[in-house]
Amino acid sequence: MVDILQKYAHLLVHYCLEIKPDEKLYISTTTLAEPLLREVYREAVKAGAYVDFNMSFREQNRIFITEANDRQLDYVLPAYKEMMESYDAYLVIRAPFNIREDVSNDPTKSARRQEALHIVNQIYTKRIADRSLKRCLCQFPTQAAAQEAGMSLEEYEYFVYNACHLYSDDPSAEWIKVRNQQQHIVDSLNQCDNITYKNKAIDISFSVKGRTWINSDGRSNMPSGEVFSSPIENSVNGTIYFDYPTVFMGHEVAGVTLEVSEGKVISWQAEKGKEFLDHIFTIDGARYFGEVAVGTNYQIQKPTKNILFDEKIGGSVHMALGQSYKQTGGLNKSPIHWDLISNMKDGGEIWADHKLIYKNGKFLLGE
Repeated sequence: MVDILQKYAHLLVHYCLEIKPDEKLYISTTTLAEPLLREVYREAVKAGAYVDFNMSFREQNRIFITEANDRQLDYVLPAYKEMMESYDAYLVIRAPFNIREDVSNDPTKSARRQEALHIVNQIYTKRIADRSLKRCLCQFPTQAAAQEAGMSLEEYEYFVYNACHLYSDDPSAEWIKVRNQQQHIVDSLNQCDNITYKNKAIDISFSVKGRTWINSDGRSNMPSGEVFSSPIENSVNGTIYFDYPTVFMGHEVAGVTLEVSEGKVISWQAEKGKEFLDHIFTIDGARYFGEVAVGTNYQIQKPTKNILFDEKIGGSVHMALGQSYKQTGGLNKSPIHWDLISNMKDGGEIWADHKLIYKNGKFLLGE
């Protein structure tokens, strides 16, 4: 019987990253993910790739932000920049020691570090948009992530692997089915100009005229299951309530209500984390939206405070504050991209050009 991590590695190397001989692959993770890293390394070498990796240790970023002087905060490792500029594939394996490690970091120093990395992040954003850099983000189950999700480690392992279709005989074939199913949705949405999200706490509209909807089919995120685009920056108007909790930069925020006028967030409230919201909205570009999306992975139903999974919840929508995705045609620029999620399974509706296309968490579009 093939080990589950071997199946995971095969999916990541061959389906997600489509590794070819002589390509350069960079893997970023923590020391906790060594079992999965080992199998990915094996599979990538067998595929003919040149593999480099970095394994961070417990509280590495917290230590750096705490102890670094301004020169160190501003310094970007040449090898990291060179990787972003020239490598063919980039795999990020999330494997946290502690979800809240960075919660007490000095926000001024963190912002300075984000600004230093901004140029490299722009290179990254451009290259993943044209897929000259094949990027995939995935998860290795750890005790910290399980605890944050309110699960035992064994339950969380099943949750992660099931969301990735790893219990099927051919996980790649399952993701090709997802791709085909979502393509019909994307084709329909790409004919639309104006979109409205509605439920008992939401009434927000935006234009996507001339923008591109993307079929997120597991090649950039594993798991995936969403369709997304970027709104015309000044077209967003109305009120949206994000009921699912989220953790961003180590801070938990929940029950967020945003009022938006001509694309700009003009007022905000939160049932938890209001002070952190106040800080976020001081960041360049953070008051405008870089993404609008619909989650379609119905094997994910419970929020886990992990955006890799929660934004894919079947029956949800999300909108991201900050940086746009270039492949959608979005123009907003920001050091951050923060996805906030709303449940649409209880009376939620999506209208496209005054036509109801989605209700109670499901698209109504015919095949």
